[in-house]
Amino acid sequence: MSSRTIRALALATAAVAASTALAACGSNDDNTAEGTSGAAAEAKTINLGYFPNITHAPALVGVNKGLFKDALGSATTLETKTFNAGPAAIEALLSGAIDATYIGPNPAINGWSTSKGTALKIVAGSTSGGAGLIVKEGINSPADLKGKKIATPQLGNTQDVALRAWLKENGLNADTNGGGDVSVLPQDNATAVQAFAQGTIDGAWVPEPNFSKLLLESKGKVLVDEKTLWPNQEFVTTHLIVSQKFLKEYPGTVKKLLQGHIAAVKYINDNNADAQTAANAQIESLTGKPLKPAILAAAFKNLKFTHDPIASSLYTSAKHAEEVGLLKPVDLNGIYDLGPLNELLKADGQPEVSDAAAS
Repeated sequence: MSSRTIRALALATAAVAASTALAACGSNDDNTAEGTSGAAAEAKTINLGYFPNITHAPALVGVNKGLFKDALGSATTLETKTFNAGPAAIEALLSGAIDATYIGPNPAINGWSTSKGTALKIVAGSTSGGAGLIVKEGINSPADLKGKKIATPQLGNTQDVALRAWLKENGLNADTNGGGDVSVLPQDNATAVQAFAQGTIDGAWVPEPNFSKLLLESKGKVLVDEKTLWPNQEFVTTHLIVSQKFLKEYPGTVKKLLQGHIAAVKYINDNNADAQTAANAQIESLTGKPLKPAILAAAFKNLKFTHDPIASSLYTSAKHAEEVGLLKPVDLNGIYDLGPLNELLKADGQPEVSDAAAS
């Protein structure tokens, strides 16, 4: 199934590239594959970033099953780098150490803001859902959180912003130093999982698979499933971004990367059980420790894998970050470039996606 999709998309890519290449100029960059130019320009190498996390399943599956390599073909070598946090991935993109990465919305917004709109483009959606607030027994409402300690993965990250915005909407305040009505304690996910099990924190707003770990292994309870806060229960958890410089110089390679991404999302949705196995095998190869079967299954069930970047939720997340003092006002106009993705989706008979601020 996946090989047919890649072949079909490859033909679409070639047709689109051929129709525009004559009007384009060539590149003399040392990374340009021999015999390519203009809209067909391909790099000899592409450096792709992703996280060893189930919310990055399209990347995990795409790498494990060779879908990116199949799409890129012999002209381009795929190099991968893994990260544990969005800011590190953005720093790598800004420095040129990577050309593209799977990443959460708020780090992408911060990268766009820091570079004044010159560093990156969001070129595809990847994952929706799979985050929320897990708490210990006895906490049944926002009011019960007063005086409690709640963890998030990192100050200003996607889940940290979501928690602070939700607290504010419920009349509770939390400052960036751990003070206020609720003490918000940014800490990495592994530390938060251990702290919750030991009882040193009262809850955590975390993404999968940590959401399911706290729920199933530490007998926590769901106070907020974040998807219930969003229209159609959809919000962006992970999307695919590309360096603007790389996109401009090697549009042919970006389209082929998107072919692999489309094939990975389709593979997950058509072969869920095998996709879980592939994703877990990739996590094990990267970290040395696979997810337990029950956690893996629960996490996959709580996530939706989609090409749609769910743009309206990105704009809302930026507004939330501004409202809680973690982001200066930023103009996100132009942050998306969904043209290449939509050309491929249309050629494959799939619905196109939108970058509209309102759903």
